[in-house]
Amino acid sequence: MTSSEYFCDRADGSIHDIFDGVRISTHCGEKMMLSLVEMRPGAVVEEHSHPHEQVGVLIAGQLTFTIGDETQILHPGQMWRIPGGVVHRAVAGDEPVQALDVFCPVREDYR
Repeated sequence: MTSSEYFCDRADGSIHDIFDGVRISTHCGEKMMLSLVEMRPGAVVEEHSHPHEQVGVLIAGQLTFTIGDETQILHPGQMWRIPGGVVHRAVAGDEPVQALDVFCPVREDYR
């Protein structure tokens, strides 16, 4: 598959191992970024925050997600929204996890 102005392949974007067992593949436009998150079973996205607004959806697996002082166990199809500056953490269940995150503005550290 070849990249164009409007269509792209995962390999055309950026790939980052952000935590042990957590890999993201990203593509961005002018003002927002899409990140495909893949987590091995039991992998942890450590507690962190950033100024970017973030929304996401769980595609596969189970994810224990803490945002601020609220924790929920999420299943495929469930979504989240995280205002900039709010601390959050995620732990994969016993199966691999796939999720999509959208960031606004673009996270330059993941470009």
